[in-house]
Amino acid sequence: MKQNQDTSLPPTINDIARVAEVSLATVDRVLNSRPGVREKTVRKVHRAIAKLGYVRDTAAANLARGRLYNFVFILPSNDNEFLASLELQIQQLQTGLRHERTRLSFVRVAAFDPMVLAEAIDQIDVSQVDGVAIFGPETPSVRDSIAHLKANGITVVSLVADIPSSGRDHFIGVDNVAAGRTAAQLLGRFVSPNDGKIVVLTGSLLARDHLERRLGFDEVMARDFPKLQILASLEGWDDPDLVERLLSTVLAETSNIMGIYSAAAGNEGLLRVLKGSGLKQKPAVVAHELTPLSRGALNNGIFDAIISQDPGHLIRSAVRVMRAQKDCLPINVAQERIRIDVYLKENMPP
Repeated sequence: MKQNQDTSLPPTINDIARVAEVSLATVDRVLNSRPGVREKTVRKVHRAIAKLGYVRDTAAANLARGRLYNFVFILPSNDNEFLASLELQIQQLQTGLRHERTRLSFVRVAAFDPMVLAEAIDQIDVSQVDGVAIFGPETPSVRDSIAHLKANGITVVSLVADIPSSGRDHFIGVDNVAAGRTAAQLLGRFVSPNDGKIVVLTGSLLARDHLERRLGFDEVMARDFPKLQILASLEGWDDPDLVERLLSTVLAETSNIMGIYSAAAGNEGLLRVLKGSGLKQKPAVVAHELTPLSRGALNNGIFDAIISQDPGHLIRSAVRVMRAQKDCLPINVAQERIRIDVYLKENMPP
């Protein structure tokens, strides 16, 4: 008498082998994407998987194989609070992931220097690393280095600033064009109906996230607030001292400045200027990233709004995406979408 399968139990690889009429070794090769299996047989195994509704327990499979995930984050070496928060999130998550056989590490490289970034990528031991998250500029040298990683089976995600022309697998960060549009809508409403000039502080014209923010900012300003004059970007390289010098000069030489959009990480230099400028009328200020420094400026009325992204979500999302890519599992797009958070003095989290 033919024995019926107990449908109360989840299907196993033995069930797949039985339905596909192949050996357990063949099923294992297909599940782990190993060579040596004919395409016709691979299709049979996948049809059996679909028919049975088999969902692989990747944690158990990795434990059985003694697999350890090794993910590396490459971050700019600038000394600012947002980057420090990313570093802290990596360290904290590493502690929590020890029981999941996942190792996280990070390296710091000179900010806005594509050659140094490319060298750091090239120095990664592809035999020891499963995934790399890169926060840096998009240039041909960086794209070539990413291509080297991809050719060796390494998962690559871009972090905060996208590198879409490369072979990266996924981007983790906010829509920076939309963030710039949001900043313009806020600043325009804070200043309107007055006429005047708007100063834009940026980090580098090499940084895609900063360029995209300026693009979105200009788009909304031209459409909704045409009476406001947007000045050329001040390129501060996320250096507080340079930002202080550049902004002090502009404020001294330019009249009727009504607003400042800080699209980068030079908030320390910006605050020095605003606290010591002696301006008769404080310009409205919209800045990026909720940090202890910007939180204090918002609470004291020096900043009017902060556009932010959750550093914990950024790091957790990068790890989830790299693991999913290595395990050939689908990515939950909704879960990995990084929100644009807008904070005023009244809604700052505790």
